[in-house]
Parts: sequence; structure tokens; C-alpha cells
Amino acid sequence: MTPTIDRSTTPSLDGKRVLITGASRGIGADIAQTFAAAGARLVLSGRDHESLESFSRTLDTETAIVVADLSTAAGPDTLAADAVDAFGGVDVLVNNAGISYPETVDALDTAHFDEVIQVNLRAPSLLAARIGRAMADGDGGSIVTVASAAALRPLPEHYAYCTSKAGLIMATKVLALELGGRGVRANSVCPTVVLTDMGHKVWGDPVKSAPMLARIPSGRFAEPSEVSATALWLASDASAMINGIDIPVDGGYLVS
Repeated sequence: MTPTIDRSTTPSLDGKRVLITGASRGIGADIAQTFAAAGARLVLSGRDHESLESFSRTLDTETAIVVADLSTAAGPDTLAADAVDAFGGVDVLVNNAGISYPETVDALDTAHFDEVIQVNLRAPSLLAARIGRAMADGDGGSIVTVASAAALRPLPEHYAYCTSKAGLIMATKVLALELGGRGVRANSVCPTVVLTDMGHKVWGDPVKSAPMLARIPSGRFAEPSEVSATALWLASDASAMINGIDIPVDGGYLVS
């Protein structure tokens, strides 16, 4: 049974300035909706201005749109500067954007590997470093990394993805160590398969999903709202003493 998240009782982000990458769909869109309901002002980032603009109109909060291509060398620095300018600072960064090309090691495509590392590891690591520095020079803040259970336990056909997310978790821990004394917390959320539209498309075949589900004691995949609720808690003052950890949202996958 999937629990219902009651957003009326969730932690508050009233007035907080939040940058969310990969914000127009999937987990990023659900996080944006959850954070908007919690009172945050949102900087929505992604590659497609039209999608971001359309999505922003559904949110009952003040929003700014920053189009950024994190696969480019300058993308993270440009996004960091533009996001800080949007509302005069960033209180919360949700590093969510990511990609994957499922393929075996034998069939590994070098271009795919490079792109996954660029988008999933290089870009969010640099973005968090730049935003984290701005937070530390101001009033502090919270960095929430959307990583993956695949960063903590190997997953077949996800060589580049597992590598990138594992590296991103360690980058987040270094941020927690170096910036914690200056009022910046950095933590990771590590979900198993999440039933976004893409999740349904990739894992909707029972033949493919059955072996994965058999490794999850709860017997189901995660809902986007469960990732968002965890991210909201980490972003809020309710988790003020939490720094440098990675939280599985996996129904017990990592202990099975």
C-alpha cells in the first residue's frame, strides 16, 4: 500500500529561495510542487524554456526560470550565477537533474559514459560548490542531492549511472565537511526505482520489474511524493542537525 503524503502537515520553507534542477518533469516537478506548497520561492531550471514556463504557471508561488544546459562546460557556473541573481541569493539547492543510458559493460558506449558523468557528476558537483560557497558567504543553507540507491549498491546495465551517482554522494559529503561550519548542510536522497512517467515506461514490464521488486522487502517501487517529502525535510529547519548523510528511500532494498 502506498501512503498518501499530507502536504498540509509538512515542514515549512516559507520565503526560502530554492533552486531545483531538472524541474519541469519527473521527480524535479514533484519536488517543485511540494516545495511550492511549503511556501518556497522557486528558481526552476532545465533545458526547455517552454516546458518550464508552462509548468511554472501551475505553481502557486513566485517563480523564476533559468534555462541551462548542464552538459556544457560553462553550464554549472552560468546557472549558479543566474540562480543567485534571480532572488538575490539561494537558500536551498536541490540537485536533481540526471540522465541514464542503460547498457551492459560489454556494450558500453564511450560517448554515453562521458555524457552521464558530465550531467550526473561534474555539473551537479560544480553547481553545488558554487551555490554552497554563496550560501556560506551569506546566511547558510541546505544542499539536497538527489542521488540513487544505485550509488550504494551496484545495478546491472548501469555502469556509468552507478559510477556518477556514487561520486556525487561523496562530493556532497565533502561539501558537508568543508561548509558545515559556515552554516551549510549537504545531504543526499537515494531512492530506488521511482514511478515517474519515465519510471513506468522503463519498469512497467513485469518481466523486467519482477527481479528488482523481489529485492525490495516492501514489495513496491517508490512514488515521486516519497522522494519529495524526504527532500523537503532535508531542506527545512526540521533537519537542522542532519549533515553529510545519504538517506535511502528504497523500501529496504539496501538491506535485502
